[in-house]
This record gives sequence, structure tokens and C-alpha cells, in this order.
Amino acid sequence: MTYTFSFKFLSTYGQFFVSGLVMTLKLSVIAVLLGTLFGTLMGLLRVSTNKLLKFLSAVYVEFVRGTPLLVQLYLFRYGLIIAFPSLSKMSVFVPCVIALAFNSTAYVAEIMRAGINAVDAGQMEAGRSLGMTRSQTMRRIILPQAYRNILPALGNEFVTIIKESSICSVVGVFDLMYMADLVRAGTARPFEPLMVAALLYMVLTFPLSKLMGLFEKRMKKEASV
Repeated sequence: MTYTFSFKFLSTYGQFFVSGLVMTLKLSVIAVLLGTLFGTLMGLLRVSTNKLLKFLSAVYVEFVRGTPLLVQLYLFRYGLIIAFPSLSKMSVFVPCVIALAFNSTAYVAEIMRAGINAVDAGQMEAGRSLGMTRSQTMRRIILPQAYRNILPALGNEFVTIIKESSICSVVGVFDLMYMADLVRAGTARPFEPLMVAALLYMVLTFPLSKLMGLFEKRMKKEASV
């Protein structure tokens, strides 16, 4: 029997995809904001002169990069409840955001470390010669230049988080992937809901990727002037 594709279910289940899309955006935006904040702090530790802090930050980054996001998600989803039984009724959204931010922080930290290292070492010396402390020089001179260098990479991290947020569906977050699975079960259509979900993910990520590409080209053009 030849399989016949049909998207008539969208008239009934279209709202499922819309609500899933909104949830995916919430997960991604909050995770990226937290990841950028804590990733910046972790990146500063990665270039710290304190050997202990530098070592601990390196251990954290290697742990995150060396373990699957799914494992990290399960650790937060069930580990928080085991460690704090009073949190048993918390929304599953919370551990998912924490897990995504926890994962993103490590990658942003490495992006930030590379951005800081890309700034000429003379900038730090210039700041110190003006009477500023190391932290003041880092905050006022080094970090603004580093952020300018890493903005395209941060944009790519946002795209990555949008795609990786789909893994939260396995613990019951009503994101885009979860809603697509609900529609598949309700309509007995195995492919079409996934195709719609894939298209919506593309709608989110493709413009961002192109925007970051244009921004990167503009930065290279300005740097060459």
C-alpha cells in the first residue's frame, strides 16, 4: 500500500505546534541568558591567575563537554528531587532550564576564554599602566573587545540550544518535539507532525544562522579597514 501524505490535521492540532513553539523559545532564551551570564563568569575563571579556580573551572568544562546532555538532564530532573524532596512538585520546566543553562555555560565559557585570549595582551598592560586593577581592566577594556569578537559564536550557541532543547521532551516538557509526538499519537500520522516540527525548528534557527553569518562578515570587513 502506498503511503499518502496528509496535513489536514493542522486545522485541528495547529495550536499544539504553536504552544510547543512558544515553550521551546522560552526554554532556549532563558537557558542562553543564564548560560551567557554564568559562562562569562566561568570564562573569567578559565583565564584566572588563581590556579585553584582555573583548575576547578577546567574540571567543570571538561565534565560538561565529556558527558551527554541527556545524562545531565536526568541528573537535574531527578537529582534535585532526591537531594531536595520538597521540590518534588516543582515544574519540570525548571530542571530543564537548569540543565540547558548548565550545559551552555561550559561552551560559552570556552567561547569567552577564546575571546579574551584573542585580545592583545598589551591591552591589559595599558590598563594597568593607567592605574586600573586587573579586574577593572578586564571589565572596562578586555571584556568589551572580547564580546565583540565572540558575538557570532554566541549566536551559534543560541541556535544550538534551540535544537538541543528538543531533548527536554523526554522528561515531559510540552515543547515543540513533545507536541509533535502528541499529534503523531492522536492522528496516527508517523511522519507529517515530525515534518511540521522540523520546519518550525528551521524557521527559528535558519534566520538566526544567516543573521550571525552577516554579522560575522561585517565584523571581518570592519577589522580589515
